[in-house]
Amino acid sequence: MTTTDRSDRIAGTILGGAVGDALGVPYEFETRALHDSEEPQMLGGGLGSFAPGQWSDDTDMAMAILDVIASGTDLGSPAGQDAVAANFLQWYASVPADVGSQTSAVLGATRRRLDVDPDAAPGTAMREESLAYTARSPRSAGNGALMRTGPVALAYLDDREALAETARATAGLTHAGDLAGDSCVLWCEAIRVAVVEQRLDVTAGLDLLPRDRVDQWSTWLDDAATQDPKMFNPNGFTVSALQAATSSILHTLTPDVQPHEHIRDALFTAIRIGNDTDTVAAIAGALLGARWGADAIADEWRQAVHGWSPSEPVTGEHAARRVVER
Repeated sequence: MTTTDRSDRIAGTILGGAVGDALGVPYEFETRALHDSEEPQMLGGGLGSFAPGQWSDDTDMAMAILDVIASGTDLGSPAGQDAVAANFLQWYASVPADVGSQTSAVLGATRRRLDVDPDAAPGTAMREESLAYTARSPRSAGNGALMRTGPVALAYLDDREALAETARATAGLTHAGDLAGDSCVLWCEAIRVAVVEQRLDVTAGLDLLPRDRVDQWSTWLDDAATQDPKMFNPNGFTVSALQAATSSILHTLTPDVQPHEHIRDALFTAIRIGNDTDTVAAIAGALLGARWGADAIADEWRQAVHGWSPSEPVTGEHAARRVVER
């Protein structure tokens, strides 16, 4: 394995997630019909006035995390978590066109709290509001943490225990439920394995979960591997979103498939499942990019994707370079 190969897979994680997001935007919650003979395209629209190729909240929030990683700050430290929380609040203040209900509730409560106490640590305040939300709605486990988790893996490619701890902590800023944290641990470890070991294994992180939930997750992952991808609709729940992404990847992975074909076919499959199309495709895209690298992503997609970041609007290519060069 060369450094260049690994760098390409690191970049692919960011670009793959962004591409999946932008491809799925037009079809989110059936805002645009996708006929059987039609290939998904970056048409924009969707739930907001997105431009063609523009990513949505999935990648916006991933960029908020990526910005902290690129700065050299330890993502899992109090300073790192404060920085992520501050970036989330900056993004929320920009009045994004599409924000998940759980994320919006937590960020809104945090902003009001910091208006009263501006000296409070944003990470601590946000985590407390997240815990309060989960206490009020104990069955809440939306896919809003999973959709943005890809960059976390890139900060801990050589330390899977720290990866698991930080993936759960970063998820918990807005999604404090156990299953939301579990899903982020599993997906981040799958991305780490794809980048470092060049293989796809969504089960690789099962040993990083609490023992009392391993069997249930094993069953859920088995279902994803054996059932038709379209079975995982609706997919706003973090478990079904992870299953939808996993099923799309595994059911398009054939012995003779080429990397660019697998990325294309898996993303199209993820979008054809329907429901939260941009999120499922963003989740799948991050892992596909981690496995096959940025060079396997279609040039037209790579050149088209763009959107918000904490410093300034960026292209997907620029964002990917930032994390590779850190």
